[in-house]
Amino acid sequence: MSLPVLQNFIHGKFVASQSGNSFAVKNPASDEDIYLVEEADDALLQQAIESAKQGFAQWSKMTPIERSRILLKAVALLRERNDELARIEVQDTGKPIQEADCVDIETGADVIEYFAGLAPAQLGSQQAVGEDFFYTRREPLGICAGIGAWNYPLQIACWKSGPALAAGNAMIFKPSEETPMGAIKLAQIFIEAGMPKGVFNVVHGAARVGQWLTTHNDIEKVSFTGEVGTGKKVMQSASTNLKEVTMELGGKSPLIVFDDADVSQAVSAAMLGNFYTQGEICTNCTRVYVHRDVYVAFLDELKTRTENNVIAGDPLDPKVNLGALISKKHQQLVLEYIEKGKLEGANVLTGGHALSPESAPNGYFVAPTVFIDCTDDMSIVKEEIFGPVMSVLVFDNEDEVIKRANNTELGLAAGVFSRDIQRAHRVIHQLQAGICWINAYGNSPAEMPVGGYKQSGVGRENGVETLNSYTQTKSVYVGMSQIESPF
Repeated sequence: MSLPVLQNFIHGKFVASQSGNSFAVKNPASDEDIYLVEEADDALLQQAIESAKQGFAQWSKMTPIERSRILLKAVALLRERNDELARIEVQDTGKPIQEADCVDIETGADVIEYFAGLAPAQLGSQQAVGEDFFYTRREPLGICAGIGAWNYPLQIACWKSGPALAAGNAMIFKPSEETPMGAIKLAQIFIEAGMPKGVFNVVHGAARVGQWLTTHNDIEKVSFTGEVGTGKKVMQSASTNLKEVTMELGGKSPLIVFDDADVSQAVSAAMLGNFYTQGEICTNCTRVYVHRDVYVAFLDELKTRTENNVIAGDPLDPKVNLGALISKKHQQLVLEYIEKGKLEGANVLTGGHALSPESAPNGYFVAPTVFIDCTDDMSIVKEEIFGPVMSVLVFDNEDEVIKRANNTELGLAAGVFSRDIQRAHRVIHQLQAGICWINAYGNSPAEMPVGGYKQSGVGRENGVETLNSYTQTKSVYVGMSQIESPF
């Protein structure tokens, strides 16, 4: 039986690539090819650019209120088709349906809705200069490129397109080649909502397509989500013609549990921040620092809950809360890190092996793994693993743990658990991370900026400042008096 073929989506319709190159997308929970994807060739990519120029010309001339109405129609369609879209995300990513059904599409729709509401509120300024005056305008950049990751495909497409389109730009979006279906569904919804053709095009491919986008002279900005090494290459490519960039990259984030913390709540945060989406979340708190006085109690509850409450299996089963990793290659990488942790002297409290659940025996599963007796110089503590692997470390005092938590080239996220609210704020203000939580972990509402310090990123997604980052400021000086000229 032949597999269905997914084509590129340009100017409101599917367009065939002339190269004939295609690649297969696998269901991570079954190891089965589920469809083929045509890779965009250079001619098709140029077609996407010409389409985006036409789309931008029409879209940027619309009033913000007109753009807002169309985006809100798309939001309604996303919410209406939540269950259908969630199943697509599960088949592409391997994550549990209980997550995708209430997070992936809902939070993506939230972001588009948020920016649709902000678009008409963007203001310039006016100031007198003697008898003259000047004013400023917020104008769209033009054509932007979005490059997505595979862990939250549809949500990331919404996060990038929401502010870009609300500000009046067009976007060419390249989803991960491992999870390309969600962005296509979003593109179709935008057209159905009444968006002009060409405003949001989707092209498929791997690094070659991404590099083409990041170096093309007609693209004004690149927004990339992915790992640090790739981000550096994207930024280097974009620098050839001084494109603006937004980078949401990797993390090795600390969670600090003080001796006065609610231990059960801290365990919940640690499990959420390591095992949700089978550990494939860039903000995950994979370094858990626990005060010596509550270390034993924390580990006892963590071990019990991990071994009794985690259910791996067919991600479409609503009872399953641990899905499959994205690929066989990535599963092997995570297992290699686990073996490296053992060799470097850490001990496994629980997990530490591959899984073959009865309901999904061929899937790429890894048991939720907790390492203890860890030191800060171990590979599992220093390097991003992107799987369900938690390292628990012990600390004795505040100054010590702040120094250890900051001892990394990454700075995406951090969390603190303490009933002492003064200490919680004092510590969080000293942590070098862009997204921080106190007595919570992982929440990321549309209103809150998301982005990292150090090598974890450049710029922000979500929040008011993100809409501004998709615009440029034009200053207009108005002469009201006679020009004084020496000539």
